Amino acid sequence: MENDVFITGTSCYFPNAPVFNEYMEDYLGLITGQHSRVKPIILKQNGIKQRYYALTKEQKITHTNAEMAVYSIVKLLEQSSIVDQDIELLSCATSSPDQMLPSHASMVHGLLKKKPLEIFSASGICLSCLQAFKVAYWGILSGEKKNAICSTSELTSATLLSKNYDIEYEKCADLGVQPYMALEKDFLRFMLSDGASAVLLQNSPGTGKALRIEWVEMVSYANELPTCMFMGAEKREDGELKSWKVFSNQERIDRSLFVVKQDVKLLGLKAVPYWAKHIKSCLEMHSVSPDSISYVIPHVSSMFFYDKIINELKNVGVGIDESKWFTNLPKVGNIASAAIFAALDEFWRTHELKSGEKILLLVPESGRFSYGTVLLSVV
Repeated sequence: MENDVFITGTSCYFPNAPVFNEYMEDYLGLITGQHSRVKPIILKQNGIKQRYYALTKEQKITHTNAEMAVYSIVKLLEQSSIVDQDIELLSCATSSPDQMLPSHASMVHGLLKKKPLEIFSASGICLSCLQAFKVAYWGILSGEKKNAICSTSELTSATLLSKNYDIEYEKCADLGVQPYMALEKDFLRFMLSDGASAVLLQNSPGTGKALRIEWVEMVSYANELPTCMFMGAEKREDGELKSWKVFSNQERIDRSLFVVKQDVKLLGLKAVPYWAKHIKSCLEMHSVSPDSISYVIPHVSSMFFYDKIINELKNVGVGIDESKWFTNLPKVGNIASAAIFAALDEFWRTHELKSGEKILLLVPESGRFSYGTVLLSVV
């Protein structure tokens, strides 16, 4: 038996005070003591004005990933009529867990110190948020669960610190060569942000505001496209990845294998066309007219892609007027898996929504190009 599933609450949490563009390197540090040459170009393109770091200027971590997740969950429950002891499923997503083992959801549950309950961890990059969300959605849709929390959180700043890059850059300088994929590594230092968000799903809309989940669709194009964003590996000449497991301890340090990397050329070529292809497929599959969409909330890594996806959708015949789009990227930065529900939380708090209005959530992931789309309707 299928049940209706509703989002009945949203929340988000950001650590410390916002960090403006001119102060970023005060927190992340200078690689080999030099200001980044690409920073002004990247910031001009991405349109981000401020972001949040769980860091001090001394590069000390102030919050763990799991702690930020818990803060957003506690905030969510404080705003809800549901009793926290009644939560039946905790589904967590992150691309930056505090440890390889045990699972991120285990650590979040441990800090919550609530009753024993079912947990689920989704790993990956940005799309892990909808993977965790769909597990929560399925649990209620099937009738197995009455409610679930979907938690999303990221602590990426710790991987962006200059000390993680210095050894490779110094070694390359000694050899008289350019650092391997220097732009692809430096590029992401000025994109990413820390934070957490959470949503409460229930089988009833309750008496307050609620959004009905109409459908959740996801697709991977890894069968067609090579890896674009990666960590803990290097790209081989054939496009596949060479795992950190085959490198020596010293090579892992010298080659800064645990710094996140992105193939910016591949990103520019493939990300938007495949994204539009997925969105068009979803709307056609569910017989949804673009004109019936009231609002669109996309996760975009950069404002560079914001206009591009709007225009590409017009090019493929499913254009949605730009006036219907909403993003908070410029003031919170790119929070990866935590971005879409943080944006939904702000949107819900700042807009007067009417019953029947439809909201489209869009999440791309450039890891090896996968995408997700969710349709919500206002109750």
